[in-house]
Amino acid sequence: MAKRKLDDREPEAGRSGPAAKAVLSIAEAAGETRGVALVLHGGRADSYDPVRGRHLSPARMLPFARALNRQGGPHGLAVWTLRNRYRGWNGEDMSPVQDARWALSRIGQEHPGVPVYLLGHSMGGLTALCVADDPQVEVVVALAPWLNHKTPVQPVADRRVLIVHGTEDRWTSPSNSLDYARRADGVAASVEYVSLTGAGHFMFRRVALWNSLADDFILDAFGEATGADVPGATDALRSLLPAAGTRMPVVL
Repeated sequence: MAKRKLDDREPEAGRSGPAAKAVLSIAEAAGETRGVALVLHGGRADSYDPVRGRHLSPARMLPFARALNRQGGPHGLAVWTLRNRYRGWNGEDMSPVQDARWALSRIGQEHPGVPVYLLGHSMGGLTALCVADDPQVEVVVALAPWLNHKTPVQPVADRRVLIVHGTEDRWTSPSNSLDYARRADGVAASVEYVSLTGAGHFMFRRVALWNSLADDFILDAFGEATGADVPGATDALRSLLPAAGTRMPVVL
């Protein structure tokens, strides 16, 4: 399956840093593209330093992207991995939201009408939830997202949402994530919240479970939307998550 990069968004100078470009790394689907997973990395509250490929935040998402490509690519799932311009959220600028909107617009240009599946960690989880109102988005997976009690839930209206948070996270708040999940229940098409016992923010502990939950949730939704037969995705997911409608949180 071919791979390529897009970096044609005009570079912009941050308030305290140099001009920087957002970069999309694209792992193409085999044959016809039937869906796109967009992978979003984390960052900091405030920083206009450019994101580099060597930084841990984007590198942390590569195993998720590779697994989605390996399992979904042969069935028509393209995987687009975004590297933001800047490391920070940057207050009202919401820099990563701007970059994610650009990425979604490029997906829409190249693959109009196909379902899009968002996967983000930390700041990327917040970003994914904020841009879920794009008309092609069907699913959001937010891992240890950076949320507060004012994070709006309207963008996830009629979307399927999975939030996963470790009980030992000291960087972002599991209680804020659970509060968001409860507020989004009834707005989203479905919301599932998984509490990972003993896991922290950076997903080092129980790494296989983080990956299985995120990737299988997307692959299950992709198979349901497109009829693609992704071996094992649904069975693996349901072995971890109970039937929809179970009272939150699910504790693993």
